[in-house]
This record gives sequence, structure tokens and C-alpha cells, in this order.
Amino acid sequence: MTSKAGTVIGKGGGAGRGPARRRWAIWSMPLRVLLPVLVVDMAAAVSIALGAVHLVSAGPPSLSVWTALALVAAGIASTEASLGVERMRRRSDDTPHIDLSSVWVFAAAALLPSLPVAAVAVAVYLHIHLRVWRPGGVPTHRVLFSTATIVLAAQAASAVAGLAGPGLFRSLTGVGVLVAAMLAYAVVNISLVVGMIVLSTPDRGAASARTVLGSADEVVLELATLAMGALVAAAVGTFGPAYVVLGLPPLIVLHRTVLVRQLEEAASTDSKTGLLNAAAWHVQATREILRDERSERASTVFVLDLDHFKRINDEHGHLVGDQVLAAVAEALRAEVRDDDVVGRFGGEEFVVLLRSVDDADGGSDPRSAALTVAERIRARVAGLRVAVAGSAGAVQVDGLTVSIGGATRPVDGRELPRLLEVADAAMYDAKRAGRNCVRMGRSAYEAEDLRRTI
Repeated sequence: MTSKAGTVIGKGGGAGRGPARRRWAIWSMPLRVLLPVLVVDMAAAVSIALGAVHLVSAGPPSLSVWTALALVAAGIASTEASLGVERMRRRSDDTPHIDLSSVWVFAAAALLPSLPVAAVAVAVYLHIHLRVWRPGGVPTHRVLFSTATIVLAAQAASAVAGLAGPGLFRSLTGVGVLVAAMLAYAVVNISLVVGMIVLSTPDRGAASARTVLGSADEVVLELATLAMGALVAAAVGTFGPAYVVLGLPPLIVLHRTVLVRQLEEAASTDSKTGLLNAAAWHVQATREILRDERSERASTVFVLDLDHFKRINDEHGHLVGDQVLAAVAEALRAEVRDDDVVGRFGGEEFVVLLRSVDDADGGSDPRSAALTVAERIRARVAGLRVAVAGSAGAVQVDGLTVSIGGATRPVDGRELPRLLEVADAAMYDAKRAGRNCVRMGRSAYEAEDLRRTI
């Protein structure tokens, strides 16, 4: 996993610090971010120095130089072979993502002592910087922080792997130690990255941390990458450095597979909020409603509209409005479950499919349980305080309210179009009732259905 802290680290120069410092974006970071970044960078430098001292006193193990060179060469080759793919990944998603080059760094951690491990990490990521990050305009301090986190993670993994001694690839105990080394690598790297995100965005730290961790698929991809590194290490440690080439074909294929998945996600995601876009929400909501119908579970559709949102755009500008939309999206996700389906319909309108709604709040009445969830959402939005940097300086947007309409299956309809129709009408009922309230169902529709049966 590459460092994700660079996406929230300052990008401008600080005033009054001299011409040289103004050219370094690092000096524009707030102190709460700058100090941890410098600490992580210094910790990585100290670990390299200690590794050098240990290597001088103990002497290099046999084949360590050739193994390190082979892993660096493989890292460079895999980056060059996937250069177009990796640049496209960066363009299609400017949030950091799982870096597959950890295959070679973890393999080094499993095979080599501290200093060669750091050398492999620095060499591999220096090449990535020159070929991928620098053309994309990634600032130098982000590169240094990313590399420092990888060095520290690899050093932790190397220390754990060293506990097994020469039996790392020859015993069941060695396999356990290797798994522990993988976990050490992942925990150190992820902890440093998530910690930096929380420090950088204190008002949205929890939500940002969830974004960094990503879905279960991202965690599985991280572990799969480290597992591939363990297999490369086993092949090299057993048969020699030349066997490092066996890791190249599957890694190149994995690069392309990850790109396809990333493009699919980008096509289904609303860029301003990170929620599903309208088309993707329809597809997924329809699938989930059919699943609930087969299991005879109730479902509820909410249509939500931010009240007086145009006023925010008019007073503060559309960029501030976009940040408010993102904050509301995070509030929605925080008040529903992971398997509920949340999307943005466009403008200031959102939509939620609450699955198995009779279980959503521990109640047996689907509409009552859905109303409880809707009220929590309404209250959370009303309590939002969104601090943003507007065109005229920092502003805090508060006093937000939302009108919510809901429709529950099968009471208000069985198919998604009907549920959306009823929920939308209920939302307008909430608007007419004074806004900042919830309305479930639509009496006018019920009366119309009654007339049709007479």
C-alpha cells in the first residue's frame, strides 16, 4: 500500500520562510502533520543507519548482494512492463491505492538483513518515482513519506522473519513466522498511513480512515500481494536469485486485472461524493430488492434532498458546495449498514436502499424501523459542521437540513420504480411540511389505488 497521506498534505509554499523553503510544499503543512511526517522520515533513516552498523559488524550473508540486485531488477522490470497501466491507474483515481511493488520489497524482507532490505525498498520506489509519480506531479515530500513507510514496514517484517532463522522455508513453524511477517508489514504500513490521514483531517478523520482502508477487496489485494512476495522469497531462498523471474508474469497480469476493476468502480461512482451514481445505484438496488423478496424481507427506499442547497452555492461557491455534498455523503454512510445501498441521484438529491429493514433497528414493524433510521440521518445532517476553504477564506457551513421521503416494500409497492415514485412524493410532502423532517409513504397514492379498485 502506498502512502495515502500525500493526498491531504499541503501543496503550497509557506510565506516568509525564504525562497528555497517556499519551493518545498512540505513547509505549507500544518504543524500537526509536519512533525509526524518528519518523525517517520527520520525513523526510516535511523533504521537504515542501524542496519548499516549491524551489517558492518556481522558481515554480509552469502548471496545477499545478488539477491538484492535480482529483486531490484525484477521491481524495475515489473514497473516498466506495467508502466502504461500504472499511469492510467493514477489518472483514473487520484486517491492512493495498493502498490503491487510490495511483492519485491516483502521478498527482500523475508530473505535479507536490514540494510539490503532498505536498499531494495529505496531503489524500487525511486524508480517508481522517476517513471510514475514525478510525471504525475506527486510532490517530493509525499514520495519520501511513502518510501519511509515502506522501509519501516519492511524492517518490521524482516525482524519477524529473522526469528525463524534458516528454517523459514523448510518447516511449518517457518510458514507461521512468514505469515506473522506479512501481518507485521501490513500493520505497520497501514497504521502509519491511516494515522497520517486522521492527523491531516481531524474533523473527518474516522470517515477518511475508512476511505483509506477501503473495501474488503482492498485488504485482500494487499495480503495477496504480500503472499506473492512470500512465494517469490521461497523460490529465491530455495533455488537461487534467478528464480525471481517467476514472479513477473503473474504480477503483470495482476496489474491489468486491478486496473479493470478500478475503471469499473470509477464508472459506477459519483466523483464528488464517492457514492454510487444513479445508474449504478439502480442496478444494485434492483438486485438487492430481488434478494430481499426471495427471502421475504422488507426493504425501504429513501429519497433525500438537501434543503436550500442553492443558497450555499450562491453564498460560498460551488467548490464549497461540493465539499458539503461529500460531508453529507459521509453522514449517510455512517448511519446505515455496510450492505445498504447509498447513491447520489444528482444535484443535492441522495437515495438509500435500506435492506431487510425489519432488522435494521431491532424492530418488527418495517415502516417504524425505517422511520427510526431516517430520523437518525436527519439529525446527523442537522448537526454537521463542515469547515472548508472558500474563495474568500476559511468558512464553516452549518445549519444544514434535509427532507426525507420513504417507501417500504411491500406496503408501498414491490418494484423499485414504484418505491422511488412513492418515496419522491413523500419527500415533497416533507418539503411542504416545512422541511427538515421525514415522511413515509404517500396518502394520495393510497387513495388513488383505492379508487382504482372500486
